[in-house]
Amino acid sequence: MKTSMHKESENVLISNDLKQPIQDVLKNDYSKVCILVDENTREHCLPLVEAFFENPIIIEIKSGEENKTLSTCSFIWEQMTEHQLDRKALMVNLGGGVIGDMGGFCASTYKRGIDFIQIPTTLLSQVDASVGGKLGIDFDAFKNHIGLFRVPNKVFINTLFLNTLPERELRSGYAEVIKHCLIADLDKWNYIKNLSINDNDWTEVTKHSVGIKNYVTLEDPTEKGLRKILNFGHTVGHAIESFYLNTSKRLLHGEAVAVGMICEAFISKKRGFINDSELETLKNDLIKIYGQPNIDESDLDSIIPLAYQDKKNEKNIIKAVLLEKIGTANFDNAISEEDIKESILYYNL
Repeated sequence: MKTSMHKESENVLISNDLKQPIQDVLKNDYSKVCILVDENTREHCLPLVEAFFENPIIIEIKSGEENKTLSTCSFIWEQMTEHQLDRKALMVNLGGGVIGDMGGFCASTYKRGIDFIQIPTTLLSQVDASVGGKLGIDFDAFKNHIGLFRVPNKVFINTLFLNTLPERELRSGYAEVIKHCLIADLDKWNYIKNLSINDNDWTEVTKHSVGIKNYVTLEDPTEKGLRKILNFGHTVGHAIESFYLNTSKRLLHGEAVAVGMICEAFISKKRGFINDSELETLKNDLIKIYGQPNIDESDLDSIIPLAYQDKKNEKNIIKAVLLEKIGTANFDNAISEEDIKESILYYNL
């Protein structure tokens, strides 16, 4: 990997022993500590860290992207208010991307902002969602439509939490690992694509992905330029994910992004950036990992307009990240509805 595209962060700690780091944070003499969980992290993850806090307040919400809404935020704010959290309180977000995004959003807006830390428990949140300070919720099925940028006080990553994940969730998070390689590290991609997903050293994988994301987000904290490359696969992927969110064909975030990466690689080839052989190889490699859930052609007229809600767009022009070559990406590429349609039809082949 190019060393220029990797940067450690003092804000992020990757360690299998979180007791001392948590105790160091608590030296700030917070008035109260609140831990946000869902039913899964309450059962599987909270027991691993709860003893490190003294009489924490536990707020439990329902898991799942479909609950990443303003109504759930209202419930969280109500609980914070009932427990009389003041501006010297600390919010601890223990969970995946939904918990981290929404908990950080609620902490950042409660009484105009209280401190919060992220303890991500899924691969997706460890390599992507918990790093970089993006917070928010979905709105009318549009992904992360309402939100803000605010970097957490600390991010504590413990890969032992990954042992609690179902295989499908682990594979979903792996899509963001792949994305980081495709946009910034060809050598790493050539290495991991030959591994079974469970043959990875997750601590090393997490450090690699966090290093790339840290570099990009420190260069461009509020996504005015370079940070947009982190959205490779997401313009088409988010549209597909949003459309199927509340249906029986629902795709997890990483599964939809995997489809999106194939589609946006197709558009990259159409623009002359990568060749037919590179595209076919990439498609086959991703399908080997994620299978090939069919995107019904009859759904395209509903899926494609959702791409107009992508936050990279300007003046009602759909903008996408494309692969300049495998391992390097560029951003602010205008793409058309026809490009998206052709790319999804290619994906289905």
